[in-house]
Amino acid sequence: MAESKVRKPAAEPVVKAAAKPGKPESRLAMVRRARKINRVLAETYPYAHPELDFESPFELLVATVLSAQTTDLRVNQTTPALFAKYPTPEDMAMAVPEEMEEIIRPTGFFRAKTKSLIGLSVALRDRFGGEVPGRLADLVTLPGVGRKTANVVLGNAFGVPGITVDTHFGRLVRRWKWTEQEDPEKVEAEIATIFPKSEWTMLSHRVVFHGRRVCHARRPACGACPVAPLCPSYGEGETDPEKARKLLKYEMGGQPGQRLKPPSDYPGSPAPALGAG
Repeated sequence: MAESKVRKPAAEPVVKAAAKPGKPESRLAMVRRARKINRVLAETYPYAHPELDFESPFELLVATVLSAQTTDLRVNQTTPALFAKYPTPEDMAMAVPEEMEEIIRPTGFFRAKTKSLIGLSVALRDRFGGEVPGRLADLVTLPGVGRKTANVVLGNAFGVPGITVDTHFGRLVRRWKWTEQEDPEKVEAEIATIFPKSEWTMLSHRVVFHGRRVCHARRPACGACPVAPLCPSYGEGETDPEKARKLLKYEMGGQPGQRLKPPSDYPGSPAPALGAG
């Protein structure tokens, strides 16, 4: 991969903690800081996107259900064979469970996921004319579909703004002191009051991108983080710039991304197919 194609964090981040005032941060100051972080992330990841391969709302719905408790990479390596055998809800509704289980086995929890996929496909066929509905109230009635999955589908297949609270998103917004909530629905509700609705979907992508590439759960790369000056949790990870850069993942670390078919503006390289490395 050509070095010139890789978009690094903006210049050299100022490696120091955010100022710690003598009194608690006001609500207004927190909102201003949160929006500054979002702007820095937008500059760092202008190509942020959903990291699941899909070509239709149905494919995105299925891929998102499969992504529970596994990586998007493993899902992307598995879905080509799945969609080749079951390209429509009608096809998937008629699937033999044992045959589907064998295909999706690499994603883990394959029996439960098979039950959900066949169940949601039957519901799509029988209640929605074989089409994925574009309303959250309808999506969450489908087997295996909660608010997180519904917001992924709405935001990326229908253009309906939504905040997707996965483990990365929840971890980062708590590190940044945007919320203290642990419950995903409460996190979603609080973050929704900080940002305009038009930002919700892209904010989700940027935060998740940053969590996967820089602000890791166990050892965040604080010394290579573009939002270090705005982060009240600076110092929880590696602060030495050289050591921190070695912790960067995916395109930030010169490695393949998670999608086999990434968007044209993605600066990294595609992920390998299943069994290809």
